[in-house]
Amino acid sequence: MSIVSITLFVLASFLGYELISRVPPLLHTPLMSGANAISGITLVGAVLASGSGATNLSTILGFLAVIFATINAVGGFMVTSRMLNMFKPKESEEKS
Repeated sequence: MSIVSITLFVLASFLGYELISRVPPLLHTPLMSGANAISGITLVGAVLASGSGATNLSTILGFLAVIFATINAVGGFMVTSRMLNMFKPKESEEKS
């Protein structure tokens, strides 16, 4: 791994943290839908990385990326589902 790759990773991590931490809490849930799409793309890239078989390290890191991207995508869909349920009209408990 080259110094350019490490530098890129560190800068992307810092930028991602700074961007997410400055989003107002009111906008977190609507942005989750876009994040789910990005997690899906990340998941595809992780599968490709783990299946490339270039080195044992890339296979292990790709496998870990698959696990984390899957957790992120599933969690995002669960949060989005809960948010959408908040806006559904409540059914009356008394049904005739």
